[in-house]
Order: sequence, then C-alpha cells, then structure tokens
Amino acid sequence: MEPAAIAIRIASSAVMPLVRKLFVQEGPGAGIVERAVRISSLVSFRGEQRTLSERDLTALAGTLVERALDSAAPGERPVAADEVRAVAEALARTLCALGTIDLEDAQAVGLGHQAFARRLRAAAPGAERGLSADGARFHAALVETACLHILHFFTQRSTFVAATLVAQTRELARIRARVDELVRRHPGQSAEDASFEERYAADIVTSHNHLTIYGIDLAHSPDSWSLETAYLGLEAEIGQPPTEGQLPTQGQPPTQSVSVSGGTGPQSVPGGTGPQPVLPAEQALSGRDRVLLRGVAGSGKTTLVQWLAVAVARGELPKALETLRGRVPFVLPVRRFSRGHGSRDGFPVFPVPEEFLSAVRYPRAGAQPRGWAERVMAQGRALLLVDGIDEAPEGDRERLRRELARLLAHYPGNVWLVTSRPSAVRENWLTSEGFVELRLAPLSREAVTAFIQRWHAAAREEDATDLDRIDHYEQTLLRTVRITRDLGRLATNPLMCGLICALHRDRRGYLPRGRKALYDAALSMLLERRDRERDMHNTDGIDLTQEPKVQLLQKLAYWMLVNGRSEMDRTVAIDTLAQHLPAIPHAAEQGGPEDIYRHLLNRTGLLREPTPGSVDFVHRTFQDYLSARAAVERHDFDFLINHAHQDDWEEVVRMSVALARPDECAYLLDGLLAARKGVRPVESRHRKLLAAACLEHATEVDPEVRTRVHRYTRDLVRPTSLEGARALGWIGAIVLEMLPDPVGVPEADAHRLAVTATSVADDRAIDYLTRLRDHPSWVVRSTLAGAWRRYDTDRYADEIIAHLDPHELEFPVSSLEELHALRRLGGRPCVQVTGALGPAQLVEGIASDSLTYLWLMHDVGEHMAWLSAFPNLATLQVPATQRVTGVPEGVQVIRG
Repeated sequence: MEPAAIAIRIASSAVMPLVRKLFVQEGPGAGIVERAVRISSLVSFRGEQRTLSERDLTALAGTLVERALDSAAPGERPVAADEVRAVAEALARTLCALGTIDLEDAQAVGLGHQAFARRLRAAAPGAERGLSADGARFHAALVETACLHILHFFTQRSTFVAATLVAQTRELARIRARVDELVRRHPGQSAEDASFEERYAADIVTSHNHLTIYGIDLAHSPDSWSLETAYLGLEAEIGQPPTEGQLPTQGQPPTQSVSVSGGTGPQSVPGGTGPQPVLPAEQALSGRDRVLLRGVAGSGKTTLVQWLAVAVARGELPKALETLRGRVPFVLPVRRFSRGHGSRDGFPVFPVPEEFLSAVRYPRAGAQPRGWAERVMAQGRALLLVDGIDEAPEGDRERLRRELARLLAHYPGNVWLVTSRPSAVRENWLTSEGFVELRLAPLSREAVTAFIQRWHAAAREEDATDLDRIDHYEQTLLRTVRITRDLGRLATNPLMCGLICALHRDRRGYLPRGRKALYDAALSMLLERRDRERDMHNTDGIDLTQEPKVQLLQKLAYWMLVNGRSEMDRTVAIDTLAQHLPAIPHAAEQGGPEDIYRHLLNRTGLLREPTPGSVDFVHRTFQDYLSARAAVERHDFDFLINHAHQDDWEEVVRMSVALARPDECAYLLDGLLAARKGVRPVESRHRKLLAAACLEHATEVDPEVRTRVHRYTRDLVRPTSLEGARALGWIGAIVLEMLPDPVGVPEADAHRLAVTATSVADDRAIDYLTRLRDHPSWVVRSTLAGAWRRYDTDRYADEIIAHLDPHELEFPVSSLEELHALRRLGGRPCVQVTGALGPAQLVEGIASDSLTYLWLMHDVGEHMAWLSAFPNLATLQVPATQRVTGVPEGVQVIRG
C-alpha cells in the first residue's frame, strides 16, 4: 500500500484531538477579532502561552504515526519497524516549524492543505534527513494529512470566522466602490465593462506581480518574489546624440526654445541636442505617449513591462507616471503573435483589439464583454505594453511595424511602450509614428550594490540552513564586485547580477571568472548540485545527471535557434525529445519523452510554461548559450557564419567562439571576415565587428588570426557617424586597442571617438579618455562628464572630471560618492543631480560657494528653502511637473 493512502485513512476523530493540542485555546471574546492572526502566535509550544513541551510534541507526533500505522491493513505497513521512531522524530521537527511560519491563518487556508504542507516542510529543512525513500514518502503523507486537519481547525475558530467575514465584506465594498468610480469616470461605460475591468486588473496583478530570483532553493522557499520585494528601479538614456549637422560651435552648449535669462549655467535641457542624462525609467517615460525602449538581453525590459502593468492595474503610480492612472494595461509579448493568435499567412501581425486577451491566453478572455477592448482603445484609455519586437522573425518585423502603424492611426490617444533588443530594428524604426527612443542603461555601480543588497534581503526571508552566513556572503560579494574587473564587467544587468548572487551563495563565497565559466557554473548549480547537496528525493522517479539534461536542453534550444523562435509548442518540444532520446540511453531508460519533458520542466529551473501548451527558457540568454553548445558539438560552423549578420544570432556566435577549440575558433573568425555571397555591405561590416567582439571570449586564438581580425576591423573603428560610434560600444574593451589617437583630430571626429570610448563600460576606457579631457569642444567635454557613472568614481574624478574645463558645462552626479568626489575637487558651478539624493545630502555634499546652476532631475519635494545654503545660486531647473515653493529671492526657476 502507498504511504499516502495509509495516512489519508486516519479518521478525523483520531487526528483532530492531536491537532488541537498544537494550538492555544481561544479565550472569551475571541470572536470579536476582525483580522487574521499569525500562525506562529497560535502554537502552544512557544511563547508565554506555552503548554506543550518539546517532549510532548515528540510524543504527539509518535501518536500520529502509530495511528496511521494502525489504520494499515496487515502486511501493508509503509516502513520497517526500526524506522518508525525516526519518522516520528522527523514529523515532530516538521510540526515544530509551525512556530516559524510567517503566515496568517487565513492565508494558510487560502493556500490549501497541499501547498501549506509544502510550505511547512520547506520551513523545516533537513527534517527528513536519514530517512529511507519509503520513510520520506510516509513522512510527507503524514505532514499533508496533518495540514488538512490543521486548516480545518483554523476554519472552526471563532476569530477566523469573524475575520473572514469582515475581510469579505470589505473586499465586496471595495469592488463596488471601484466599479462605481469607473462608471463615474467614464459616463458612457456600462457597469458590465467596469466590473470586468476591475476583475481584469486584479488578474494582471496576480499574473505579473512576481519576479524570479535566481539561485533561491526551490525546495525550501518560493521560486519567485513579489515585485515590491525584488524590483530594482531601472534607468534609461533619453534621446539620441546630435547628428553631424547639429554639433554646436566650439565652446557653446546646444539650446532649445526655452528662454533662460539671468542664469549663468548651461542651457541644454531634455529635448535639446546635447548628450542626454540617464534618468530613472519612470521619469524617462513621464509624459511620453509612444516609446520604443531598447535594451540588451537581461537588462530588465520585461521586468519594466511587468512593473508598469501592475502599477497601473493597482492604481499605485509614482508621481512621474500619474497620467497613466485609470488606463487599462494590455501586456502583449510579441512571441505569442506567431502562434496562431493574430497571425495570418504565416506572418506575425499585431492582433486586433478583440484578440488582445486571447493572444496572450488570458484565462477569462471569453468572459470579456463583447467589444470591450475595442471600446477601451477607441476611448484612448489603453496602455499597450508590446514586449520583444526582436522575438518576431527578422523577415516579419516590417509587416509587424505596418500593422502597428495601422492601429496607431485607427486608435489615437492610447499610450504605447514597445521593447526590443538594441540591434533588432534600425534606428528611428518608429520615429515616423511619433515614437521617442529610449535605451535601458547598464546598471550603475550604485544600482549593482542595491541589487546585491536587495537579493540578499530576499534570501533572508527564506528558512534555509545558511541564513547565519547570508550577511557574510553579501559583504564579501559587494567587496569582490568592486575590486574584480572581470566580475564588474559581467554585473551590468539584473539577470547577470542575480546569477552572480546565486552562484556566490551556492559556492560558499567563491565565483568563476569569465562569461563561459559563469554559465557553466550556473548550469551545474541548476541541473545537478542544488538537488544533490540538499538531499532532495526524486519526486518523479527520474534521476538524470547533469550531462544528459544539458544534451536534451540543447536540442530544444537548437530547434528554437534554427526556427527563429524563442518559444515552442509543448507538443513540438516532446516530439523533439522523442527524436533524440534513443541516442541518450541513460535518459531513455527512465521514461518516455513526456516523462522526460516534465522532469526538465519541473526540476532544471531553466524551462517554464508561460502559457498552457507552450514552453520557453526562463531567459533568452540560457537559450542562446545552450544553442551555441549544440552548434559547436554538431560542427555547424558554416551554419553559424551564414547567419552571423542577424541580430538574434550575435550572442550565439560569441558563445560559440568561447566554446570552440582553437582550430574551430580560427575557422569561425576567418568565416566572419570573409566575403559572403548575398551579404550586403552593412551586414558585412556587422560581421567583421562581431569578429572583433568575439576575440575577448576566445580562450586560445592563433596569433595570425588575431592579427587578421585587427587588420580587417582597424578602419571600421574609425566611426564616420554618431550612430556608428555608438554601435561600436557593444564590441567591448577590445575596441579601445584599435581606436585612433584622438589628440589633434577635428571636433566632429573627437566627438565620435568620445561617444565610442564612453560606450565601453570598462575602466580601461579611462586611459583612452584622458587623451580627450583637454579638448576645447563643449560637446566632447559634455560627453566625458556624462559618462562618470560607468566607471570607478574616484579614479574617474581624478583623471577625467578634475581636468574638464567647467565653462558652461554641467557635471552630473548620481550618487553620494560622486557628490563627495566633486566636493573634494572644489565643487563646480553647474551641477546636474541625476540620482535620488535628498535636500540634506545635497546641502552637505555640494560645495556651497561655487554653485551657480542646479539641475534637479528628481522631485526632491516642494519646499526649496534649503537652497539658501548656496549664496551664489542663480538658476534652478526642476522636472516639468514639479511644484516648488520657498525658492530664495534672486533664483530663477525653469522647468523641463
């Protein structure tokens, strides 16, 4: 007989008396309590109301085990007699964890007894250690049975009944009030539409209010955390650098049509032609109805989409995005358009409004009132979050743009945010449709620090065995990222930061170096070490080592690469596994393709089912890496070379060079340099630059091959346009070795070289930039000043900032460290505050006598009396929407 069946047979009359002993008895008047209570406050074996000793708890667990065994038929006992005591002790340790559960009784009931049982077992890591497989299954069944009766006990308490009724009444009142508010706000809206919108908003929050935190132990904690806990505010770069014809004359800053009189500072504001600041994403998006947001893989594009959707659905918006209040968010991942919804003639096109919800497989799509989405769009009330243009096949993107343009023309007044990888679509791809282009900035040093701190704060919320070492891990990693150049270069986006945090913890404070080593270590952690080192039992009867799992995952990744997809049908995934299982006997002998698929989905941490019937990788980066491994193993080098000019193959080619043997690496690099029939000149240039970018990933390269790459790309790194200069940044630090000497070159050339060098987020760029620091051109000096946040604060301050002529130049500061460094240099007359610094920090950090022009990019509050600390201040610039009072006499305020 199965252990679970034995446990379930126990009569409630035999279990409930035992369960009641675990909790304190209600006193008189308990029924008037109007809120749920913490489970940890109810247990009878902790705190001032303790009535059950540790010995009593063990005896109680033993009694429950005995009653379960007594209910078994003769000859069907689930465990041997010599293991009964061990099971009872394990059950006692698990029940003891009730005192640590950070849940209210109502929340536990909402989970259901099976999920609550998993939560309880996670709160007692190691409780099953030493049990046999049968003993562990019996223990799990006992815990589940106990939880069933515990939750039933909670529902019988008078306090629970009262609290639940109060909560339900309040929720119904809130829903009615919200529906009434929607009807009042939109007089032509029916109550049916308003009611559906309220339910839809709640579902948006449920679906998107979570983020995966890599490396958290899935057995002992949730696999995701709420946005409130894990979201790190992102930053975006606004606008484009000036074109050649827009360069200001020497020594003069660019201006826009804002009259500024009486000020002595620079007059470049957002919308002008000068280098634009890096702003918090919500501020960069403020007031913009149509935005194309570019960002590299892992930079947080999808996270930002989720955050916006949840914030709008909840109506909890920052002041900068207040104009989005009341809008209806539609989250529309482009990857879904090519899977039958909104697809005609095999091309992915933008779905019509009535298909929005079905295109993303919203469960209640069929319940929406007829024509509801059409009415929302026609009224101009929608927020459309179109995520991942790069995930449409390259040949289909132009048709997608035309369909998007048609919807824009037909439904004016809505707000659009479209996201893409940087090179997936050309510059100004949607400019003719009124879109502004923003770029997600790499994480600053301060943001990396904040991410690491927040990640470890989330880790402390779990009940793991290494919590006593979390503080040490955090401080060690913060120090390591600051002083290790290779690691600092990798930690530039949320994905890589999360991966680094997870590996650092998993390896007890040690990290691999280099991107290839990082991904290899991540695969080892996710595919093998996590389960093995935490004594986890097989839950599906399949026990695969790391290599077979990697091979199978590679097959799925390679299918997606060949077919230009980032998602595949579940049936296609199973069929693909079925084709390759015979060649992997260790996997084939443990189950069929459906069984292996479920194992890879549930146990590897690399796959997910975003919607029923579809599967993808948790992040595109893992897909790229695994498909590169497959291509190298298959020796598909010509296949890689033939597609290298396509943007969605860039990362695959880079990783293939890192994985290839020396002779294979040489073949790939020579193939990228060689002329190719049918390849356009712009694509040929792209391939050569990719060859240069690949050099830093190659472990061993023939010197002659390296020389050829340098020779072929030397002229390419003499940019002839600002767009080309900016595009060179993705190559990495190796481009610094090939850039020409900037000393004495014309102003336009110097500006393009400055743009290229400051796009390389590596401290090695400082050595090159020192040769530009004395240039008389305002636009060159402004480019150098605006790059400070990307480099070591003190070194950049001493070697670059200290040497820049401050005439009509604003100096951006994004952190206290930069503020203090600027003060150490004696201050500057014009300071642009791009970081979230408060008045007290600014008064303490800015050299008071030198300041004449202060540009506040953040809303620091309405009252400005603190500005009296700066006697020579003449001009204050604030965000367009900010109200200010108490500005000292003589200080002019401009907005923009």
